[in-house]
Amino acid sequence: MKSIIIRTVLATLLAAPLGLASADEIGINPQDTQALIKQNENVLFIDVRDPVEIMFIGFTDEVDLNIPYLMVDRSQWDKQKKRFRLYKNPDFISQVKAALTAQGLDENATIITMCRSGSERGLPSAKFLKENGFANAHYVINGFQGGKVKEGEKSGLRIKNGWQNAGLPWKAKPNPAKIYRTDR
Repeated sequence: MKSIIIRTVLATLLAAPLGLASADEIGINPQDTQALIKQNENVLFIDVRDPVEIMFIGFTDEVDLNIPYLMVDRSQWDKQKKRFRLYKNPDFISQVKAALTAQGLDENATIITMCRSGSERGLPSAKFLKENGFANAHYVINGFQGGKVKEGEKSGLRIKNGWQNAGLPWKAKPNPAKIYRTDR
């Protein structure tokens, strides 16, 4: 009975008024993500960025864990994108399952992913989770840092939306207990 009530409440919370993106129906804005994780224990909130990116951009302790969806291959340069090549974390699904188990949750839990801007890893990771049996996967619209301002003096800076720019809790350095690490 408790799980039916939780699912009903969660379905209500994830309705359009709370910021689901109409285009993809799995996006949640940062403020509504914060409200949802504060209201519900049946949520796993994952930062899906490469941990090196987190070191330079910032982190929120509101996430349960950092599980990279795409990781940086520092041995291969992508000439077209002018950066190191990114590859899908081959253990992403098993690491998400382990995180769910560690929190006493199952595959029916709501999983919310967050990357820097929401587009390259946030939305794709949520879709990938859905394709792999996690029906309640979502992502944070505009991610942690948000989108770039296109014009004006601050053109190119990520200061217009996202978790960081919404005034939600964050800090410059990652939490060593939550950041993805290979030394343990």
